[in-house]
Amino acid sequence: MSYLGVGVSPGNVPVYHGNNLNVIDRRVRVTELVLRCVICGLAILGAVLIATDTQVKVIFSIEKTAKFTDMKALVFLVIANGLAAAYSLVQVLRCILSMIRGSVLFNKPLAWAIFSGDQLMAYLTLAAVAAAAQSAVFAKLGQTELQWMKICNMYGKFCNQVGEGIASSLVVSLSMIVLSGISAFSLFRLYENNSKGKGNAI
Repeated sequence: MSYLGVGVSPGNVPVYHGNNLNVIDRRVRVTELVLRCVICGLAILGAVLIATDTQVKVIFSIEKTAKFTDMKALVFLVIANGLAAAYSLVQVLRCILSMIRGSVLFNKPLAWAIFSGDQLMAYLTLAAVAAAAQSAVFAKLGQTELQWMKICNMYGKFCNQVGEGIASSLVVSLSMIVLSGISAFSLFRLYENNSKGKGNAI
């Protein structure tokens, strides 16, 4: 007799069936696919918002153009977003292929490669967002001790669009952190399944 996926052996020892774990695996795969699609889209959006952001200001008859290349932190953020988008696109294709084949991961080396890649991208995007946010604070508030001006008072449109790009990148970074946890879970499940397979063989 079986209730809620739990069977009872002749020795009255509860035996848990694998149906619930299979449902969890499917949900994890769908969640991973959705997150990677979101990351890819928002990373592209963040990179485009920052890379295309310019504003011209006339100061004492001299035109000054604000561009993202004027701040190295923004250049770093655009590059990080580009890498995150490309990496996520590859992983989206991998997720679709694995769902078609009916397996979460193909082998241990690939599982470790995905886990390491997710960790690397999480650290990279988080560092890029932190650096860009710090530069944005200085541009917004200035630094009187160092005689740094409040640049956003002159280039309001430029700062607003940069802020939108940073916000988009922040979501990318947080999503990459969640994905790191998912890839760690998938790696654990792979080792768990292999251990069960060896136990059944014995």
